[in-house]
Amino acid sequence: MTEVVDMGDDSVLVMQHVPLDTDVEDGPGIAIWTINRPDKLNALNSEVNDAIISAAKDVEKNDSVRVVIIRGAPPPTAEEGERGMPPAFVAGADISEFVGVDSKQIRKTFKADPWAAVWNISKPTIAMVDGFALGGGCELALSCDIRLASTRSMFGTPEINLGLIPGGGATQRLARLVGYGKALEMVMSGELMPAAEAHRVGLANYVLPPEQLEEVTMTIARNLASKSPHTIRVAKRAVRAALERPLSEGLRFERDEFCALFDTEDKEVGVQAFLDRSDPEWTGR
Repeated sequence: MTEVVDMGDDSVLVMQHVPLDTDVEDGPGIAIWTINRPDKLNALNSEVNDAIISAAKDVEKNDSVRVVIIRGAPPPTAEEGERGMPPAFVAGADISEFVGVDSKQIRKTFKADPWAAVWNISKPTIAMVDGFALGGGCELALSCDIRLASTRSMFGTPEINLGLIPGGGATQRLARLVGYGKALEMVMSGELMPAAEAHRVGLANYVLPPEQLEEVTMTIARNLASKSPHTIRVAKRAVRAALERPLSEGLRFERDEFCALFDTEDKEVGVQAFLDRSDPEWTGR
């Protein structure tokens, strides 16, 4: 990615900003979060979870962030003669943190819920998946609005093999995304799903060769970032309503949101730009 501005280099979560206008470094742009535990296949632990939650709070307050991309750090370079580690988006949770933990203790950990933090971001979120997206990593991808995967990616909820079920939202978000039957099969079998199958069932929006993944992800992010930030939030809120409301109620909600946009500055900007055949300069209001 070019023209990247570092926004901080946390040991477990690297945050960067890609401005839409390369001449304005702190102008509107795209936030890129890289989960940075490559020696652990970017597995989630309490430190990563806290970092994601903090970053999610920050982007909500930062008007310059139009889109968030989440990805995993690439694997470390293997020593000569040694077998390298596979790529991973997030290969689940750090299972070592589960040893000797009882229900009361594990319940307390959900006070730090990175999946809900990402799900509740009002701006578009994109999971750029290259490699394993398992357990909590699959759930992190499910918490995003759009998922792009490389052809070598694998999705799965293997918690059943630990005597557990998913705890970060997969039983609910996966069922809504791919349907009850396929979700139940994934959760009960613990088997991994290749990227091509994930695309077929609707888990992945796009599947691309690894060398094209970053470029296409950025193209989609730039397109979303070029829209009215206010209208994008409304669009996300309206479509999300379909997951939680009966059809009749959802239709009323959509109509109310549609009508309310006629009182915004960005509606006037967009309509006039269309009539003038010019590029809109959104105000975000």
